[in-house]
Amino acid sequence: MQVERVRHVDCGEPDASGMYDDYYEYDIYRFIDAATSLVARSYTDTPAEVHFLTIEVAGKPRPLQPADLARPLCKRAQAYLRREGKLEIRWLSGRGNGYEPVPLDSALER
Repeated sequence: MQVERVRHVDCGEPDASGMYDDYYEYDIYRFIDAATSLVARSYTDTPAEVHFLTIEVAGKPRPLQPADLARPLCKRAQAYLRREGKLEIRWLSGRGNGYEPVPLDSALER
């Protein structure tokens, strides 16, 4: 599994005092295994949290499905993130508020 992590900052223009109305700093993780990649995001102000956002299969992104959480790539990604201190792992399910906890039984042992 190859892992990429890129830091992003989204913000508007600073006001006269140099403050921002909106400021978001986060890391995008991409876990790659052959033709499949899994994308996750972690905001720097909540460092123990991470959210799986999407999966790409053969270069085509699609929403995550519950079965994707059982894929070996997802299990390895969860183990990697837990070693990085990400203890609250969620996925974008599209139900409710959109994010649900990843079931612990879908992760490999640390």
